[in-house]
Amino acid sequence: MRTAITASHTEPSRRMTPAQRKAILAGTVGNTVEWVDWALYSIFAKIIAGVFFPQGDGAAALLSTLAIFAVGFVMRPVGAAVLGAYADRKGRKKGLTLTIGLMAGAGFLIAFTPGYDTIGIAAPLILLIARLVQGFSAGGEFGSSSAFLVESAASGRRAFAGSWQQVSVAGGTLIASLLGTIFTSLLGEDALHSWGWRVAFAAGGLLGLLGLWLRVSVEDTASFTEAKAGGKAPKNPLTAMFREHPAAALRVAGITVAGTLTYYIWVSYLPTYANLTTGISLDKALLSQTLCLIVFMVLLPFAGLLSDRLGRKPTMAGFALGFVVLAWPMLHFLNGSFVVLLLVQLVGMLLILGYSANCAVIMAEQFPPEVRATGIALPYALAVAAFGGTAPYVTTWMSESGHADKLWLYVSGAALLSLAVYLTMPETKDKEFS
Repeated sequence: MRTAITASHTEPSRRMTPAQRKAILAGTVGNTVEWVDWALYSIFAKIIAGVFFPQGDGAAALLSTLAIFAVGFVMRPVGAAVLGAYADRKGRKKGLTLTIGLMAGAGFLIAFTPGYDTIGIAAPLILLIARLVQGFSAGGEFGSSSAFLVESAASGRRAFAGSWQQVSVAGGTLIASLLGTIFTSLLGEDALHSWGWRVAFAAGGLLGLLGLWLRVSVEDTASFTEAKAGGKAPKNPLTAMFREHPAAALRVAGITVAGTLTYYIWVSYLPTYANLTTGISLDKALLSQTLCLIVFMVLLPFAGLLSDRLGRKPTMAGFALGFVVLAWPMLHFLNGSFVVLLLVQLVGMLLILGYSANCAVIMAEQFPPEVRATGIALPYALAVAAFGGTAPYVTTWMSESGHADKLWLYVSGAALLSLAVYLTMPETKDKEFS
């Protein structure tokens, strides 16, 4: 059985060549625009609920909207299996081109679909189809983009390069947050609900076309081309991944649990959650999210450099331990104050740096290039579907049921589970990588 890593006997290179920097830039920009439409859905969840579902019970409509959000995550493992295997057989470039085309097309579909008052039950059905397509696309995106970025890096800068995958995800969320902030601040309630949110989705689709053009212009990685030239690419990467690397696949899932849960609560859903539970206005909550995302994005590459110096295990363990200890005080003291919300979001996102700077590289380091995109994508997507996709629904249900004060148990439990994985996994910082 071939392993992804072997012992290193030379000092790893820490200097990035111009070609490597260009590849990382292209991968980062393309991934950023891919995630704009994905993030817009959660930001405008309350408005979408009123447009695509019958009026009368606002809580039921919101829960229905968030259920479709979760269903999109159910498609992520399907997309991971299909598109991850496609990227391992045909190349990272072709895989990335396909994922962004699907995401942008589904974003346009959401933007231009009439509401429930116009086409009745067809409206939520079309919304469901669009989110299924976006979930399918997102499922393949993470594995392909992570493999592309890490394979494009100098040997001593793999975590730094991989951190840009999460910089780009946060960048997409930030652009979506900025769009949300602009539209909720400048437009009146009627304009926002009737057409403003649609313009935001259409803008996200146009950015997706820009990302598609960028991805068409880049070359594939040397890792893939050498594996293909050497005849190492299996006919069925999915089967090969399960047969030859089952422990690595399980490890990827365990690594993901706490990261995806805390990321979707703190980065994507906390503005809506704070609006529902504390009454803080949505525009203020989105402003807090925007400011924290800027800090998060700026610090991510530095957290990647720290991982390249100290290792994957200590930096990831620090993230999980922080949430085990601090989840209760952060959520307990959340109230209608903008300053308190800003501090809670900022502390949580500083902790998440330990996960986000490492997730792409540590997953890529588990597998050889011929199954790398599949090996990253599918276990990650399964964990994200189980823990990330359900997080907004569970948090809203807990709030509506009077159990919002128990949310910290949900977060701490997930962090404790992943902490056990981080402390027992092998350190891969100083291993050779093909």
